[in-house]
Amino acid sequence: MNYYLGVDGGGSKTLAVVTDQDGKVMGRAATGCGNHQSGAAIAEQNIRLAVDEALHASGLTKERITYSTFGLAGADREADYQVLRPMIAGLGLEQHYIVCDTVIGLRAGTRQSHGVVVICGTGTNCYGINREGHELQVGGFGYAFGDFGGGGELAVEVFRSVIRAWEGREQPTRLSQATLNLLGFASTEAMFHHYLDHGMRAPLEIAKLLFEVAEHDELARDILRRQGRELGIAASAVIRKLSMQQDSFDLVMAGSLLTRGDSRFISPFIEAEVSAAAPGCRLMVLRLEPVAGALFMAMEKSGNPVGESVYHALDEQLSVQEANALWHKN
Repeated sequence: MNYYLGVDGGGSKTLAVVTDQDGKVMGRAATGCGNHQSGAAIAEQNIRLAVDEALHASGLTKERITYSTFGLAGADREADYQVLRPMIAGLGLEQHYIVCDTVIGLRAGTRQSHGVVVICGTGTNCYGINREGHELQVGGFGYAFGDFGGGGELAVEVFRSVIRAWEGREQPTRLSQATLNLLGFASTEAMFHHYLDHGMRAPLEIAKLLFEVAEHDELARDILRRQGRELGIAASAVIRKLSMQQDSFDLVMAGSLLTRGDSRFISPFIEAEVSAAAPGCRLMVLRLEPVAGALFMAMEKSGNPVGESVYHALDEQLSVQEANALWHKN
């Protein structure tokens, strides 16, 4: 029996899953941030802990793992791999492969050999691979390097919108009371001074409020509309540069803000941009945890093609909804 390890190291959490060759989940674990760009020592600690706990739950040793794939946020450039190669090699898993988390997100979301993925989680990113196997990544480096959005920046948009509405520089918004309720302040003025006096940053958790009030709040819809357009622009750039305009392929929408948020406030604006660049592109919301893509790649790297029964098994065990409940339960 062959056994496989998949790891998804993101900006907010790291997931590790061990399966057998039939796709049966043997063990799983969730820890904190696995992005080395947020601190290599903490990322290594979280990745190592997730791997160790998943192996312990599976009852297997590292030597029993046939192949491992690590999909890691921040694995963007050679400078990153110079940090990541020794870090992952130090885990003691002989056969392993490291890719950016965008790659496993795409593999989890499509059964085709080519396609495009946009990620909107803690940050944003876009990656594509064409029929010839040429790859391209656009984004993933933050606002100063051309990106917009993701949970971190959307939280700032929420926070500053509340401040601007209080000051009269912006229209009144339902985001104001929702933010005060979530953060436990009696007034925007009290929140303003508290965060300013303590040098605090807008908390990531308030980004989700955009979806909670968007149905009845124009300002929230405007922010989400901009997020959708920016993701669509990034995807269109990848499509054009990889000459995929005439192809038929999936554009996978991944990351917590697209898979766990209400994508109807974002996806139409992605589609509007992308359909103009590639009419044959189909938008797909990622239904599997990206770690499933790491497992598929581990199987394929070891020379074992992924069969229909394996897809079915992981569809049942690693759907976004099912896995989300299990991570919180554990």
